[in-house]
Amino acid sequence: MSDDPVALGYDKESMTRTRGDENVTDQRLRLLIGLVVVLGVCATAGFLAYALSLPGPPPHPLVLAVFGAGLIIANRVRVHVRVKSNVDSNTWGEVPVLIGLTLIPAPWVVFCTIAAITVIRCLSWLGPQKTAFGIAKGALTTGAAAAVFLFFDVQPDLVRPPFPMLPIVAALIAFIVVDHLAFVPVLSVATGGSLWQVALHDWTTKLILHLGELAATLIVVGVLATGTNPLLLLVVPLVVVCMHLWQSRSVRTREERESWQRLAKATDELNAVDLTQVLHSATTRAAQIFSAVEAAIDLAARTVRATETHVLADGPLLVTTPSPPDETTVDLVAHDGSVRVGVLRLRFGGTVRLTEVEQYKLRTFASAVCTAIRNAQAYAELARIAAENAHAAAHDPLTGLANRRRLYEHADRLFRSTAHTGLFALLLIDLNHFKEVNDTLGHAAGDEVLRQVAGRLRDAAAPGDLVARLGGDEFAVLLTALPTPALAGHRATGMLAALDAGIEVEGMQLTVEAAGGIALAAGTGSVEELMRRADIAMYQAKRAGEPTFVYAHSRDTADLDRLVLTGELRRAVAEHEFTVDFQPIVDLGSGEVVAAEALARWRHPQQGNLTPVQFLETVERSGQLPAFADAVLEQSLLALQTWREAGFDLPVAVNVSPRSLLDPKFPAAVLTRLSRHDVPANRLVLELTETLTVSQLDVVERTLAELRNAGVKLAIDDFGTGVSSLSVLSRIPVHQLKIDREFVAGVETSAEAAAVIRTTVDLARNLHLTVVAEGVESEPQRHALWQLGCTAGQGHLFARPYSAVRFLSVLRRGSGGRPGVLAVALHDGGSVVRLPVRRLPNLPA
Repeated sequence: MSDDPVALGYDKESMTRTRGDENVTDQRLRLLIGLVVVLGVCATAGFLAYALSLPGPPPHPLVLAVFGAGLIIANRVRVHVRVKSNVDSNTWGEVPVLIGLTLIPAPWVVFCTIAAITVIRCLSWLGPQKTAFGIAKGALTTGAAAAVFLFFDVQPDLVRPPFPMLPIVAALIAFIVVDHLAFVPVLSVATGGSLWQVALHDWTTKLILHLGELAATLIVVGVLATGTNPLLLLVVPLVVVCMHLWQSRSVRTREERESWQRLAKATDELNAVDLTQVLHSATTRAAQIFSAVEAAIDLAARTVRATETHVLADGPLLVTTPSPPDETTVDLVAHDGSVRVGVLRLRFGGTVRLTEVEQYKLRTFASAVCTAIRNAQAYAELARIAAENAHAAAHDPLTGLANRRRLYEHADRLFRSTAHTGLFALLLIDLNHFKEVNDTLGHAAGDEVLRQVAGRLRDAAAPGDLVARLGGDEFAVLLTALPTPALAGHRATGMLAALDAGIEVEGMQLTVEAAGGIALAAGTGSVEELMRRADIAMYQAKRAGEPTFVYAHSRDTADLDRLVLTGELRRAVAEHEFTVDFQPIVDLGSGEVVAAEALARWRHPQQGNLTPVQFLETVERSGQLPAFADAVLEQSLLALQTWREAGFDLPVAVNVSPRSLLDPKFPAAVLTRLSRHDVPANRLVLELTETLTVSQLDVVERTLAELRNAGVKLAIDDFGTGVSSLSVLSRIPVHQLKIDREFVAGVETSAEAAAVIRTTVDLARNLHLTVVAEGVESEPQRHALWQLGCTAGQGHLFARPYSAVRFLSVLRRGSGGRPGVLAVALHDGGSVVRLPVRRLPNLPA
């Protein structure tokens, strides 16, 4: 057994760190070592007293010197296995002790052993504490063996030594037992292992070694005692060498196997996705696998240091100093050497030279660590991208607020949850006259206003409230945990008051005004209905000039009917309750029908015929809009095909909801219908409501361009009623303008209405567009429009909307026996209507 308390490679400094409580561990080690030293001193003093009482002179100094040299040689024959800085396995010191007890008096064997161990310790100095422990333990173990010989009254003789087989066996057992009693508790405290675990560590190898020691001792003593041929003593070195080689091979094989097992286990632990977990596991496992006092991994901006049992530090990479002599470094590179992520540093607490196998093992481990770090970094990057995508999917990119999707999901959870406390409500906020900011200062200034408004609303929101931007200048706030309904109005007023202070944009102070609609959530309902009610309340606030308005069922006269219609839409589409009537578009001069406008109707079983004014908003808010639009287009194309077969090749105009233009599948659906009915694309006119599409221009431009390029004609309905008619014309590729019936009604009595119509006609002529007047009710209106240059119109003067079949009958019957003509011509055939000439003002040269 080794006489060193670090026989398994745990010096006192490293052992106290691994326990995690340096002071307690160091104190216990000092007490145990001190106890061994005291007992060793007592044993030495006892044998000294016994030696003084012996009669006769002491052994010859040369004999003592030779015996001491043998002890030194036997104790230096070790198997070196590295654990930490080094480890010493069992020595052969027991053999010369047992042989010496048969040759010279026991006290002198003890004194020579102490002297030999002192010399060995001085030659390999490990500090005073370790040296004292080794000498004291040697005195105790040798003293135990000597006490056994004295107990059996074995009389040593240098010339004719005895052959006491039983005392030799008993002395060897006493030597081993005392060695374990002195050494195992110290090693147990140092390593933190149990006494039995330390004592039984590799017991089979130790047992075989002790049997070899016993055999060698008996051979030597037997040859000396019987006077047998001294050449037999040559067997002893052979036994020692064989046992030594076997032990070395066995210990190294075991250590290599355990080391590779630890390496495999460490590699498995490195299969983690968290970089911190990888670094902590790699450093602690590196210290275990390579028996290092400390291991560290340095990355570009981070360093982690650890012992076998715990992490010492994890923080930013400090300025590196020259590596100490007891430190080994290896680059963390991939197998092909193409990528270097950092450095692995191992500190052994002493000068160490790694073997070729250990170097290969270290490179293998470094490559595995490099791969694990790269995988963890890649996973972290993927997680970051996923988090960014998830954030982008739920937040508005301009303001950073929640978007419509997140608002709906959060409100839906509140509707379905039974755990939330208090009421909740929805506040819908719309900025007044915000479009003027974009038109006057540009979109960049408008975006800055929206960002500042979003920041103020976010700051004014109560904890738990969700502030969202729905699009454009529309915001929403989900007010939660309301103890009473009245508090919703109080919170809404406070949030709108946050917008009262001026906003500075590009050096200018702007005042932002807003209107808010509040809808309290009922016990049951849907997010869509809550949004609809808040929208109604918001527009009521705008009309009343109030900052906020709370939704009231009594003011929503269409609420019940709309809910009923919403539930009946699917049935209406399935049972073809939606029909289409057609109103002719007439050449104002000749009275000839030049086109027809399709007007949708709902033949409701209980409520009768419903016009689009009564049901279109409900259809747009539901999921039935694509099916409704498809049904209207289908019936319109069927009618057109029927008229063509009858000899009337008339274009048909179909109104299009702005929400349909937001559907990317809409152009393909239209073109597919045209192809199925073999209708040329230029025979279809899609009418767009200018007041509704102006806010969606950026979105619908691509859809409209695709339809126009395919040959479909585009018209702007109710032209002149919006606030940006010229902007619409500059961005939407239209073919036709339809003058709103409001201007047509005042064409005879209002100079302003006539001026609007004249301007529209001149604008259309310059842009090569046609003009159609809506709501022509009388002949004077027809004449006035004709004189202003308008060439086409529709209204009750010519015909009311008819079904497709009756429309064809009207065309065939005509007026005055002329098919396809519905009014008397305003001029004779071949005559020319001369428009008044308007002179342009003189331009400066």
